[in-house]
Amino acid sequence: MADKILVFYGSYRADRMGIRLADYLVARLAARGAQPELIDAKAIGLPMLDRMYKEYPKGTAPQPLEELAGKIRAADGFVFVTGEYNWGPQPGLKNLTDHFLEEWFWRPAAIASYSAGRFSGVRSGTIWHSILSEMGMVVVSSTLAVGPISQTLDAAGEPTGPAGDALERSFGRFADDLAWWTEAARAQRARQAPPF
Repeated sequence: MADKILVFYGSYRADRMGIRLADYLVARLAARGAQPELIDAKAIGLPMLDRMYKEYPKGTAPQPLEELAGKIRAADGFVFVTGEYNWGPQPGLKNLTDHFLEEWFWRPAAIASYSAGRFSGVRSGTIWHSILSEMGMVVVSSTLAVGPISQTLDAAGEPTGPAGDALERSFGRFADDLAWWTEAARAQRARQAPPF
C-alpha cells in the first residue's frame, strides 16, 4: 500500500526559494513509491485564522477548508517544509496548520527546513517539532536541513553541487524514518482505535 504523504509549504513571498525543496521532496517521495501531494499555503489562500475547521457547523466550512480537512484525514503522514523568519516558523505555514487540530492526530510528521544562509532553517525546524507534537503528531527524529537553498537545489528542484549531493545522501534516511512510522501508525490504527 502506497503511503499518502502531504507535503506542506508555507511561504507567501514573491521569490520563493523553498518551493524548490518542496518540489524535490514530492519528486523523491514519488520515486520511492509513495503518493505525495504538495499543499501550498499560498495557493490555498486561507484567511488569517478566525475560526478553526471544527468550529464550523457540519457542512458549512468554506470549500478550501473542507477539502483540505478531507486530505489531512486521509493522509498517512506529513512533511512540513519550513523556512526561517527571524529564528521562527513561517506565518503562512503556521496559519494553515492552525485551522485544524483533530485531523492531524495519530500520524507521523517529518520536518525539512531551509534558509538562504548556512543555518539551513534549523531554528525554525526545532520550533516546528514542539508545535507538531502539541498538535497530536509523532515527529520523526530524522530531519533535512538545506542551506544555502540556492546552492543546493536549482529552480527545477534538482540537486546541484556539493550541497545537493549532501541532500541526496541525507534523503534516504529521512524517507526511511518517515515510512517506518507511517506503516507503524497505519497498522496500529487498523488494529485498535485511537484512545481519543
